[in-house]
Amino acid sequence: QVQLVESGGGLVNPGGSLTLSCHFSETFEVYAMGWFRQHPGKERELVATITNSGSTVYDDSVKGRATVSRDNAAKTITLRIDNLKPEDTGFYYCNRATIFPQQIGDWGQGTQVTVSS
Repeated sequence: QVQLVESGGGLVNPGGSLTLSCHFSETFEVYAMGWFRQHPGKERELVATITNSGSTVYDDSVKGRATVSRDNAAKTITLRIDNLKPEDTGFYYCNRATIFPQQIGDWGQGTQVTVSS
């Protein structure tokens, strides 16, 4: 059974920090996992990837400000973003990492991040 549960979003001032969490079911243990951001009216975009051995890749939009981590035993990945910008606003989702998120049919509920003063 596919299960993805994201949490940790909220309203943050520009320049602030936020840590998002995602709990995933056993189905995803073997996959590289990713965090995706969705702006209103836009498709989801991959912003951070972590393999099951801990290698990471970041989109240019968050590079230098984001840290993704993974706890395989706890089946959890986290995404910390520092120096938040208004353009970081959106819904954040986790799923297996792919540059074609439109091909994924099952998503969690996501967690909303709003960066505003």
